[in-house]
Amino acid sequence: MARIAELVAYPVKSLDGVAVERAEIGPRGALLGDRTYALVEAGVDPHEASVGGSGGYVNGKREPAVHGLRASYDLAGPADATPTAVTLSRPARSETGIVADERTFALPDDAEALEAWVGEYLGYDVDLVREPDGGLPDDRAAPGPTVVSRATLETVAGWFDAVADATEMRRRLRPNVVLDDCPAFWEDRLFADHGEAVAFAADGATLLGVNPCQRCVVPSRDPDTGVETDGFRETFVRKRRETLPAWTESDRFDHDFRLMVNTLVPETEWGATVAVGDEVTIGEVVDLDDGPGGETVVGGAP
Repeated sequence: MARIAELVAYPVKSLDGVAVERAEIGPRGALLGDRTYALVEAGVDPHEASVGGSGGYVNGKREPAVHGLRASYDLAGPADATPTAVTLSRPARSETGIVADERTFALPDDAEALEAWVGEYLGYDVDLVREPDGGLPDDRAAPGPTVVSRATLETVAGWFDAVADATEMRRRLRPNVVLDDCPAFWEDRLFADHGEAVAFAADGATLLGVNPCQRCVVPSRDPDTGVETDGFRETFVRKRRETLPAWTESDRFDHDFRLMVNTLVPETEWGATVAVGDEVTIGEVVDLDDGPGGETVVGGAP
């Protein structure tokens, strides 16, 4: 029986995550507080911007210096990862004359001070934007918690000499839910074909697995330094194909640079709580227009 081994929220998008023992499912289905805040180039509307490499978000896809920022958080509650304060540390940057520094910022009160401090480090103006109603996920059509297994992290870490262990691979892939007591790539059972989803339950909460996550440049980079692993994508694609389980067969798996599962959470499940130790069981394949009980799935199909 698969179970939840780790829950990780990312209160500020693209910065460090924080492990929690339990998490409430918030509006639109994300873990409450996950990616509540994000950094964007000054003046960019986060709802109009693309999360891609040139889309205006200050993220690892377009700004390797983000990897140098370390973050820890004060959280709103034991099941609410909304940050009430963030402590940031930045390394020295000889090319810009920035010295190593650490500051704590109350949120949202110290937003302008945080913007100035991070902008000084990056060398351009940034805005700290906030979206308390469901956060700012990459996959806006499937904004629920992302899922991977610990065995998958261990297996994929073993493909690369530059990756220390499963924990480092988790930091590179940035999932919300890590499962244990299941084989590598077990999470590939949690998606079906286009127009369909796989219902699965974590204790009392039902989620819908929608699609395998398309990866970007971020997993190829050291999560602390931003240094890229040579040949990462090529090795990943080759090994993914070599180790592909029979259960991964789906028209959603249209190329091999996919890993982790994006989810939707029906509105009826908002407010439910998931916790480390919860057993995870797979249910039926459902039409993506409807939840397992016939309710409309808010968010629609990707």
